[in-house]
Amino acid sequence: MAVSKKKVTLSDVAAVAGVSLSTASKALNGGGRISAATRQRIEETALRLDFRPNGLAQSLALGRSRTVAVLTDRAESTFARPVIIGAATYLGQHEQAVLLYDARLRRRDDMAESIRALNARRIDGVLVVGEGLHHRTRSVSAEFSVPVTYAFTLSDEPDDVMFVPDNRAIGRMAGDHLLALGRRRIAHVTAEADDLAAQLRIEGLRETLSEAGVTLTHEVLHGSWTEAWGRTAAQRMLAENWEIDAVFGGNDHIARGVENVFAAAGVQVPQDVALVGVDNWEGLIINQSERHLTTIDVGLTGMGEAAAAHLLGGEQSPGLHYQPPTLIVGETTG
Repeated sequence: MAVSKKKVTLSDVAAVAGVSLSTASKALNGGGRISAATRQRIEETALRLDFRPNGLAQSLALGRSRTVAVLTDRAESTFARPVIIGAATYLGQHEQAVLLYDARLRRRDDMAESIRALNARRIDGVLVVGEGLHHRTRSVSAEFSVPVTYAFTLSDEPDDVMFVPDNRAIGRMAGDHLLALGRRRIAHVTAEADDLAAQLRIEGLRETLSEAGVTLTHEVLHGSWTEAWGRTAAQRMLAENWEIDAVFGGNDHIARGVENVFAAAGVQVPQDVALVGVDNWEGLIINQSERHLTTIDVGLTGMGEAAAAHLLGGEQSPGLHYQPPTLIVGETTG
């Protein structure tokens, strides 16, 4: 019959280390004015005895709950989900619990209720997750006494800490890739002209092309972030006999729509026209290991991780923090 091993307590550590219970507690929780030698002796004793502190007791001693709240508009949305997963994974690895609140960020009454509930729970930090840059999220930073960080959204308070995609770098990356393939007659199909993400990607694309002495062959085609718009744009390019050898689609939906129409018309991709999209839909959403569409991953999961790391880091750096994109080469430029 196995004999259960007696659990080592903080009192045991204090007794073996030759210090008081309060001194042992302060040393292991990182607090108190204790000499380096004493702290080291207590830590070594705890390690030797295989002392495992009680998480709740440790939290109470530190005056912290080891809990971070995640506020989001729609937790189930395609683009918020990977940000939340990235943040939750990082927080879990650092022994932080996550409280997920679907707060309906655009509805003032719902948000006020969420704020009251969270403040009652003594959380250690708040991560606000949005759905992109198409609208600004109302700042809630002043409603909390703990750090607040925003991810994949813009706060209406410019001094808030915000983690967002580097859309200008996305445009530059697409241009660099197409230029490296020897493509010079490049067209761009994207969303509405007043969409901030679309604007920044256009700026990045034009900057890169200009540095190479190249300009877009025609005006940018503005529409929506949909596959249907990609098909409409491709039909126009064919009807007007655009002489192009590459298309940069504002996202993967648009790029797919363009490719479908080109394929039906006998235009070969990538032999005749190379094609690049944005979002890594095949990898992120469909979870395909092999990519058909060359795309640029905006880094949503990494953005969540970075925002969570910053939140736990203590010192807040206000303003925008840009998540670098990643090029994923598929068959449409291969």
